[in-house]
Amino acid sequence: MQRPLVCLCLTGKTLEEDAELVNTYRHHIDLVELRADFLDEDERLNLRDFPSMISFPCILTIRRINDGGRYEEGEASRTILFARALSFAETDVKKNFAYVDFEEDFHVSSLQDAALAFGTKIIRSFHDMHNPVKNLKEKLDSMRITGFEIPKIACMPHTLADVTDMFKEASALSKTQQIVCAMGPLGFPTRILADKMNSCLTYTTAAELMETMKVNKGVAIGHIDPKTLSSVYHFSQIDKNTKYFGITGWPLKVTSSPKMHNKKFEVNGMNALFCPFPSENIEDAFHFAKILDIKGFAVTVPHKEAVIPLLDEVSDNVKKIGACNTVIHHKDGWKGYNTDAPGFSKALQEFTGLQALEGKKVAIIGAGGASRAIAYAIHELGGKACVFNRTIGRARVIAELYGFDYATLGPESLTKLHEYSEIIVQTTSKGMAAEGEPNQDNDPLYFYDFDGTELLYDIIYVPEKTPVMERAAEAGCKVENGLSMLRYQGDAQFALYKEVYENA
Repeated sequence: MQRPLVCLCLTGKTLEEDAELVNTYRHHIDLVELRADFLDEDERLNLRDFPSMISFPCILTIRRINDGGRYEEGEASRTILFARALSFAETDVKKNFAYVDFEEDFHVSSLQDAALAFGTKIIRSFHDMHNPVKNLKEKLDSMRITGFEIPKIACMPHTLADVTDMFKEASALSKTQQIVCAMGPLGFPTRILADKMNSCLTYTTAAELMETMKVNKGVAIGHIDPKTLSSVYHFSQIDKNTKYFGITGWPLKVTSSPKMHNKKFEVNGMNALFCPFPSENIEDAFHFAKILDIKGFAVTVPHKEAVIPLLDEVSDNVKKIGACNTVIHHKDGWKGYNTDAPGFSKALQEFTGLQALEGKKVAIIGAGGASRAIAYAIHELGGKACVFNRTIGRARVIAELYGFDYATLGPESLTKLHEYSEIIVQTTSKGMAAEGEPNQDNDPLYFYDFDGTELLYDIIYVPEKTPVMERAAEAGCKVENGLSMLRYQGDAQFALYKEVYENA
């Protein structure tokens, strides 16, 4: 099968708006899908003109609400719209729709005959907006009614295990043509790894219209924009020899790791791909990695501690820290590493201008997997620290490893926080992708007033300045986000990926 085509879904309100999107993205796509159900009502009357406006292969889709679309006027009017769009075919096939998408239960003989007569290929689609689809091959075969249709299945997985099952079942589809994808955040890998799904195309959406592609009460459909697919994931270069790496966590809404590592792969001439695969539990992530032959992957919140019992071997610093952020598949099994600690050490030294922390008191905010690595690093640099966390038991576990102090994270610990406020390291997820004014929900130190002498390092890097960083900076504090830590720990991760790549 040739490489999957990149299809841009056009969800503008007017044909002119959609045509402009085609021009914007034409160097990153192979064809487009005109989602006529998104068009203003009067614009739908001119559907027939659209292929001539863009001179680009185009799928015509008028999607019903129960299939995840916007068309609600009924089947009679929808049938008339299809007829208007497919009628009066041009002798120049480029001025006709290249494809038309009819749902599995939509059968109008005259439309089907017209499409076939005019050289318009039929996509026969099935959508389950709430559940995964099992027995993919059986379902797809049942949709090949005339032998000319391209069957399509799009469904909503509940877990990463559902996505893994789809990849397993899709391996039997190499000799047929079909479109298969999973929707929602969990389905993201099926978009990037469409070749592994034996899907003949992958759907994308313009970045400026991504918010329009929502299903199931606001759940993102799982599309990616074409430029990111091309520039970050190098989609057109993926082939049967590509080696796979990735990152797992939950909900994994924000990560810069794919951009960072795929760039490193490119610069180093490696035929490798780094792809996110979010999972609510770490066990499903390992099963996914096994089925897709993933050579190594990063582990982030909340799995950095839970991953350890599943490993066959761990590095010395993982044993000491009790948290792991990178796993590599060696011939003897999975081995875990912690690159957060050395990455943070280098970043903190650079931020503070200090090579060691003797005589320094540090406040560590939070007690998750990242906090474990940071406490280890501070201890190695000779500093003293207090671990602050809402659940004091978790703070105590980390603190006692290094003879550190510990306290609850709240107004009741203000005196203790002032004592350790020379350097503050914020490790919680509060503030990640936050918007609006600082408050109790997005600022873990909402109760603390900065006096301008503190050094604040927040390991979050999206947004560039979190609410707590904004407050600290306004008070005159020196602040920095976690981008430097990401970069340095990423360098250490990449060294591990490169080693296993070269030995694969």
